Amino acid sequence: METFDVAVVGLGALGSAAAYHLARKGVTVVAFEQFDLGHVRGASHDTSRIVRTSYGAREYVRLAQSAYRDWADLEAVTGERLVDITGGIVFFPDDGPHSIDDFVESLTATGVPFEMLDNESVHARFPQFTIPANVRAIYTADSGIAHASRTVATLQMHARTAGAELRDRTAVDRIEPDADGVVVRTSRGDVRARKVVLATDAWTNRLLEPLGAAIPLVVMQEQVSYFTPADPATFDRSRFPVWIWEDVQCYYGFPTYGEPTIKAARDVSDNVMAPEDRTFVPSPALIDQLSSFMAGTIPASGEALRTITCQYALTDNRRFVIGPLDDHPDVIVALGAGHAFKFTPTIGRVLAELAVDGVTTEDIGRFTVTAPVEGAVPFPVG
Repeated sequence: METFDVAVVGLGALGSAAAYHLARKGVTVVAFEQFDLGHVRGASHDTSRIVRTSYGAREYVRLAQSAYRDWADLEAVTGERLVDITGGIVFFPDDGPHSIDDFVESLTATGVPFEMLDNESVHARFPQFTIPANVRAIYTADSGIAHASRTVATLQMHARTAGAELRDRTAVDRIEPDADGVVVRTSRGDVRARKVVLATDAWTNRLLEPLGAAIPLVVMQEQVSYFTPADPATFDRSRFPVWIWEDVQCYYGFPTYGEPTIKAARDVSDNVMAPEDRTFVPSPALIDQLSSFMAGTIPASGEALRTITCQYALTDNRRFVIGPLDDHPDVIVALGAGHAFKFTPTIGRVLAELAVDGVTTEDIGRFTVTAPVEGAVPFPVG
């Protein structure tokens, strides 16, 4: 049987980042992906993802601050440009369920510069928005865009360059922890590893349930739409920020990025669908709902040109899960709950540190597999 120091299961963003950082640490690494590399069945494809430090909980802000440093390191090592800073704005209707005060507290406590804006201030700076008087906003200049598919491909290429062995089209059927590590049984033969990193998102519980360690997950098909403004230059990233609308129904969007369209989506559409039941067909009702919101909030956004689907696997309260299983410490789990892409290089580094060193330099005390009893982390939008 082949032996490795660490096996990684799942080669989306988090698994690819783990393989990259593990290889950089000089250990032997094998990583498995059940589909083709760069597939569209999970949550790591397409182009743009928001990067930001603006969260309503200090745990996420601090991790995001580390992520900015790790993004810069990844760009320096690989020579790739993966992040573009555009500035970002988060909107809070006064009668909505999410408090702007949580953001003010967490950003102040962590030293992140921000501005408070009323609807008139928003319109003066970004006339593309039409915002009611009962909406306030927080603007952070450090927000921006990460290129999703390019990031994943970069991590995979440089993981291989550093010595990691990546095996696509190889399903992991089960994992079997024992006194000497973990046996990983795959569709192309078995391997043994001292540690296993599971970055398997919606498929996580298929491997955890036989170990009695399932993590509650709600899996749904999500979708994003690209709109065609009549004047795309108005929405250039030098003139228009990434944005998030925090309300009962949350939305988010981007400036133009690589094409003369602007991307937007509802966050958590509740289109519950197991991986094996994915239709990959966008919901017309959700497109109509999003189009109505865009017409009222960004009137010049234009018509929806195309819509693509992805997949969310949501934990309770959308809390990250990053760490070893309680009863099987050689099995390390990473779940990003639909908002982890901005943290990709840092979560990958944390997983590598846990697998090789047994500890991490980041504070992930709120993200243990068994949720802390007190002090739940507030619900974040992706």
